[in-house]
Amino acid sequence: MKALILAAGKGTRLGELTHTMPKPMLPVNGTPLLAHTIGWLRAQGVSEIAINLHHAGEVIEGYIGDGSRLGVAITYSYEPELLGTAGAARKLQPFLNERFALVYGDVYTNLDLLNLEAWHVAHMEEAPAQGGEARVGATLALYQVPNPWECGLVDVDAHGRIVRFVEKPPRDQVFTDLANSGILICEPGVLDLIPPHTVCDFGRDVLPHMLENGLPLFARPIAEGELVIDIGTPAAYARVQLLAAGQAARSDIAQQAEVRA
Repeated sequence: MKALILAAGKGTRLGELTHTMPKPMLPVNGTPLLAHTIGWLRAQGVSEIAINLHHAGEVIEGYIGDGSRLGVAITYSYEPELLGTAGAARKLQPFLNERFALVYGDVYTNLDLLNLEAWHVAHMEEAPAQGGEARVGATLALYQVPNPWECGLVDVDAHGRIVRFVEKPPRDQVFTDLANSGILICEPGVLDLIPPHTVCDFGRDVLPHMLENGLPLFARPIAEGELVIDIGTPAAYARVQLLAAGQAARSDIAQQAEVRA
């Protein structure tokens, strides 16, 4: 499995913090979030990763380089004009020629991605056969949010199949607090649904199209102990900083205890 990290956005909600810095490069416990994300993917066995660039992309390239220092191989895709989450993936279709993980670059997570992939594969095997060379299907990781009117909300049936997807509904039309976490497993055929060289978004365009046409579209809430936090607001960024510092401190204590033992 390959991966695409979406890192082209401007992060305007974070104000001056992202004026000259891509949001995924903001430090978390002293290390850029993007490096945390790459390390998380590498730990899940993903070693071929694409990153799309736009705002201050040179900062990302300057730090990450070809990825070898972090144990991965990086492919960059520069967007002179933003293409949206799906447009970015479509531009990378030659690279994303197998099942891939799509990860929003502003997400801090410890999700078991391999477990999510296995769940996706099992559900794809139960889905009706499709014509064409490449299968179409996707699975979203869901998480509970306090502000559902600002997110892509997802309703699933007892089998994990999505029956309703609404991107940022009005407050009086909120039907759940389960939202798209920004982590998806996609079959490469999904990219054939996206027009080339066009601004296109998964939440606004691709996922509703898949739902309307009965294509395999699944979702699963994250498990207990897993976390997904979007650092896109100052409050969320501060929360991630505190959480990461606490995790690092607990890790240091555990290592010291192991040495003493």
